[in-house]
Amino acid sequence: MSVAITANTSWYLYNFRKNTILEILKTRNKVYAIAPKDGYSKKLEELGCEFININIDSGGTNPINDLGTFYNFYKIYKNYKIDVVLNFTPKNNIYSTLAARLTGVKSINNIAGLGTLFISESFASKIARVLYKYSQSKADFIFFQNEDDRALFKSHKIAQNVKSDRLPGSGADLSRFIVSPAPDDGITRFLLIARMLFDKGIGQYVEAARALKRKYGNSVEFRLLGFLDVDNPSAVSKAQMNTWVDEGVVNYLGTSDNVEAEIAQVDCMVLPSYYREGVPKSLLEAGAMGKPIVTTDNVGCRETVDNGFNGFICEPRSIKSLTDALDKIITMSHSERLKFGMNSRYKIENEFDEKIVIKKYLLALKSL
Repeated sequence: MSVAITANTSWYLYNFRKNTILEILKTRNKVYAIAPKDGYSKKLEELGCEFININIDSGGTNPINDLGTFYNFYKIYKNYKIDVVLNFTPKNNIYSTLAARLTGVKSINNIAGLGTLFISESFASKIARVLYKYSQSKADFIFFQNEDDRALFKSHKIAQNVKSDRLPGSGADLSRFIVSPAPDDGITRFLLIARMLFDKGIGQYVEAARALKRKYGNSVEFRLLGFLDVDNPSAVSKAQMNTWVDEGVVNYLGTSDNVEAEIAQVDCMVLPSYYREGVPKSLLEAGAMGKPIVTTDNVGCRETVDNGFNGFICEPRSIKSLTDALDKIITMSHSERLKFGMNSRYKIENEFDEKIVIKKYLLALKSL
């Protein structure tokens, strides 16, 4: 069998789907990795994939560019012998699925959160909803990362006749992300890993950090890690980040291929997102490493926390609710934080092991 796997960046395929790719390759299938070329494209080839470059304007709303993306997918599927394509990220779910249907290629789609697609009433969002509704009816199988998105599809009567299943997010690699207790040195360290978007709750995190720094001084530290100045209307600019860093409120760590080293150093992972998430990978990986989690009562986020067991759930967009939750972590003893962290590991092992995700993909491939 010949399998294609597509996303809007090679970075995503390598960092989020590496082990899925390796398992598919183990069964002697040919794997094509289709994504825009970046620094991770070569790494995909080193895994054993054949890489195919495609231009995708992931944050853009220009219909001409999107038509070009659809046509390029169509050309690829006409020219390569591909049996099944696994699609990730929104535009791939739309345009790759439509091109696959036209060329007789089966498609398995992954709904990893719907962002603001079903919230915004902008003209672009309305068009995108129509395209999503039409394209997903052409898929052969759909995976959802949370029950909220599955219910949303049902309420909007999207892809009602397409087989579907729920995945535990994209899962966590439990052999890579191992329990790593933070040092007991009198400093409570928090980390937020995400694309630097205001929709991810970056503004609320900074305001909470400002209030808690006033209260606790240098005995608390707030870190940020992730892509800055991304192609998104909600993006945090470099100038804004520099202002916060210069003020001494947060430390910006840039990006990293070794996120486990950054997670290991901190006491708690935070994601105050009000973006419509799938299940955030950063929370799964932090949980696997034995970290308490503070996140919002938001689609995709709430699945990772049993409130008061392995962390705290706060109200989306509420600086006070977030500040109070972080304050609870600070006032815990080190041993209490470690206990919460071990509860996180237990939860991830039982509900979010990446092996569950890979097994479901292999079964879906076999069924098609």
